[in-house]
Amino acid sequence: MNEGSPSSPAAILRPIRTKLAYAVATCATAATLGMLAASCTATDRVPIILGNDFRDASPPPAFTAPPDGGEDASVELVTYCPSNKCPAGHTTCPGSYFPCDVDLQTDRHNCGACGAVCPDDTNGETFDCVEGRCVMTCNSGPVLYLDCDGAPDNGCETIPRTNDNCGACGVECLDPNKPCISIDNFTFACGCPFGMTYCAEPQPHCINSNTDDQNCGGCGVVCDPSGGADAGTLPPNMYFGCAGGDCGKAKCRDGFADCDGDPLNGCESLMTNENCGACGNACAAGQKCARGLVGAAFCACPPGQTFCGSCQQICVGGVCSDEICIGACRDLSSDVDACGSCDITCNERLDDFQPFCAYGTCTQRCPEGKADCNGNTADGCEVNTMTDPRNCGGCGISCDAIAGQACVGGQCVVEPCARIQDDGGAAR
Repeated sequence: MNEGSPSSPAAILRPIRTKLAYAVATCATAATLGMLAASCTATDRVPIILGNDFRDASPPPAFTAPPDGGEDASVELVTYCPSNKCPAGHTTCPGSYFPCDVDLQTDRHNCGACGAVCPDDTNGETFDCVEGRCVMTCNSGPVLYLDCDGAPDNGCETIPRTNDNCGACGVECLDPNKPCISIDNFTFACGCPFGMTYCAEPQPHCINSNTDDQNCGGCGVVCDPSGGADAGTLPPNMYFGCAGGDCGKAKCRDGFADCDGDPLNGCESLMTNENCGACGNACAAGQKCARGLVGAAFCACPPGQTFCGSCQQICVGGVCSDEICIGACRDLSSDVDACGSCDITCNERLDDFQPFCAYGTCTQRCPEGKADCNGNTADGCEVNTMTDPRNCGGCGISCDAIAGQACVGGQCVVEPCARIQDDGGAAR
């Protein structure tokens, strides 16, 4: 048979060899010098079976050339060997336990160089090692700080709630009638937003004088919820409050709303399955309207979760309300605050182990990058699997000790093998 014919063995094997070389090369070239790579396993290579299974009458498989060329495409194979060289950004410092175990890009105690320690955090700022430099970040809560003078030596020196720096550096409040006030816990501005009224007592704040029962029509004007001696009888769940800047207006009490649009029958509860937290917000079948731990109404509970809390009726004059539930929804299979049961909390902590809930049972586990390889809880998670070449990425996973192979990021370091010429000049 002519070797060049389409059906000859050589013609069949040529694309097979090319495809095999391409598959192996893809695996072998996955890492470059200074990068981390795991050795290619048998599962990385797609097995290629030659010939037909005589028990199968189907036609033989069709082979296609790799995408970057035809049969003559050449791919240079690269072999990788264990390396004791540190990847870029890593080094071995005098206090190192293992080779290359210091990340100069992120280590606060060796930031950019061995022994270069970032300053300690304070109430106003924190320091982190970012790309080998100590970077200061001003704290954003519960008290906001800013670095307005640009001098890192005195940290974040400004609290942005003064008339000189209101909400941001250099924002001055020059109008005495519009001083720097708190809009919310983290927002400050000169004066009140549009539609709001400034009140100086008991402390500077903004009000909505149209609806505020404690400041109706002006600062300090408090409405009488009974409406006074001449007030009539109100429908259920209503009181006299502020509306349109005037007291004595009928309003729904907190937790109630006029959901049916009929003011004559009063206000309807927002704690029902039909109106849970808002008019028309109906709970799904099997769920019940409950009040959360912070007071907001919600539908309890979605599938896979259990309601943990308490339910009770409020009775006045022999008339009892619907059962009101207060609590939260918990996943009893994984919630450390309700593990297997609402009243079981995983709060036991052993050394540097972290408590967690697994399938409804409290247990302990090591934080990421640490492991308990000796099985002794007394010494905690004693192994750093990110840098230990004897337990690189997991207990018992050893790097090449003879070659001095380093472990970085939980992987043994490799680099392209050196080409050593033999006497005949061939690389090996």
